[in-house]
Amino acid sequence: VQLQASGGGLVQPGGSLTLSCKTSGFWFRTYTMYWFRQAPGRGLEAIASISPSHTTLYTNSVKGRFTISRDNAFDTMYLQTSSLKSEDTAVYYCARDDRGESKGQGTLVTVSS
Repeated sequence: VQLQASGGGLVQPGGSLTLSCKTSGFWFRTYTMYWFRQAPGRGLEAIASISPSHTTLYTNSVKGRFTISRDNAFDTMYLQTSSLKSEDTAVYYCARDDRGESKGQGTLVTVSS
């Protein structure tokens, strides 16, 4: 089982990024998938999820600014971020469980002017 997030980088406040999560080794289309993040000095935080039927949930801090999506044909999940704030600075991870235990390599998003 492999999950690899990518697409992070340095972005100014108010900017946007699209993160990708490429997966392999399991039947992606049958799993609810999750995005997590871990800010410097803080714990792992679940921020969004998407079910096999594309039902989505968001934590309040990203609702209206982030959009989670998935493409089952390519075993890939996405997180479109917009109106980024400094407090969104974190390493972002994807996982196939709601505790983040399956998370793979993350991608760093730095929001700074």
